[in-house]
Amino acid sequence: MTYDVFLSFRGEDTRFNFTDHLYSNLTRKGIRTFIDDGLKRGEEISRALLRAIEESKTSIIVFSENYASSKWCLDELVKILESKETREQMVWPVFYKVNPSDVRHQRGSFGQALADYECEFKDDMEKVQRWRRSLTKAANLSGWCFINGVEANLKDH
Repeated sequence: MTYDVFLSFRGEDTRFNFTDHLYSNLTRKGIRTFIDDGLKRGEEISRALLRAIEESKTSIIVFSENYASSKWCLDELVKILESKETREQMVWPVFYKVNPSDVRHQRGSFGQALADYECEFKDDMEKVQRWRRSLTKAANLSGWCFINGVEANLKDH
């Protein structure tokens, strides 16, 4: 099945607030939207999830405080940006209660998460560098900031 939109987000930060409002608004408008509710969690990103990314016309990345603390989210991000390059997928970042500059330059919680990964992946630093490059690329795209916004007003955007 192809999707109009693939949502990438950190569940613990936004599943029951911002992302839920976004998903509801998109589906209410007839936009086929992929959200990872039914997928089994594992250490590595599943083939079903990779396929959903590839088969989506657009991806919306909801960057939030703990986004980079999830290897799953970072692997999704890499795949989304690959699809942007190879399949001309549209990609829209949303900065939910985070500064785009912190994502771009990996400061704050983003910097801490990547520093932790550098220790964890000493033998695979290319993986960490790929995540860093992807965060920078995504943060350089045009998107939306919701620093102090009310999620319920999302339909106005």
